[in-house]
Formats: sequence, C-alpha cells, structure tokens
Amino acid sequence: MADQMFRKMIANEGVPVIEAAAFTSPPPLAEARVAIVTTAGLRKAGDAAWGPGDQSFRVFDNDDRDVQLGHLSPNFDRAGFAADINVAYPVDRLAELAAEGTIGSVGAHHISFMGAQDDTMTKIRMDSGKAAAKILKDDGVNVVILTPV
Repeated sequence: MADQMFRKMIANEGVPVIEAAAFTSPPPLAEARVAIVTTAGLRKAGDAAWGPGDQSFRVFDNDDRDVQLGHLSPNFDRAGFAADINVAYPVDRLAELAAEGTIGSVGAHHISFMGAQDDTMTKIRMDSGKAAAKILKDDGVNVVILTPV
C-alpha cells in the first residue's frame, strides 16, 4: 500500500533530460584505480551538518573511517550502516579487492553527496559534480563505485 501511495505522489515529478551522457571506456578492473561516490550524506565528526537541498560534496581520504551518516531523509533503514560502514561506504571491500589484484588500486579520495535532491540537481550537474569529478580524475581514478542511498 505504501509503495502505491509513494508512486502516486512522485508520478508527476520532473526528471532532468541529459542530451548525451559522457562515457569513457574504463581499463580492465585489474588495472583500474577505483573510488567511491555515494549519496549517503556522509560527513566526518565535527563537520557541518548537511542542509536541505545542499548540493555540495564532502571529500574523504582513503584512510578515513570515522564517517557518520548525515543524510536528511528519514525514509530508509540506517541499521545496516550502523552495523557496517561498508554498506554505504565500501572502502574496506575496495582495499580487499586491491590486495587480491581484482582491481588495480584504490583512489586516495572518495566523495559523498547528500541524496534527496530536487528534480533538477542544477548545482550538482553544473558545478559541484564537475568539481568532485576533477578531484577524482586528478588522482587518476578511472572507475567509481556508486552507492546510492
């Protein structure tokens, strides 16, 4: 019943039209440098809280494990993240994949946005998304793991 109500509520929401999506063929995974991009609204202890409609991003060093789930939406179960950070931020799993040679290496930085955005995501598409991509590209990242929340 709740699913039907939610579908009815969002049935007329707009979706941005992207004329041509950029795509670059990645290297084989065993040669790829991989980073995480999540919409979990992660933040470090002491960082400013996310605000409604905040389309900025946060950068985490690969060694950072003291991250908190700061997503504003109450509409998902946070128990998995509380039990294991890797549910939304699989940094330990990437380290394991790199150690066994499945991926080439793990990026020095990972990125978090806050999900639950408006239908245009204008700032993310035109500004903060490009800035986040530049950080990863400058680090040699050529594959990202997207963890939507």
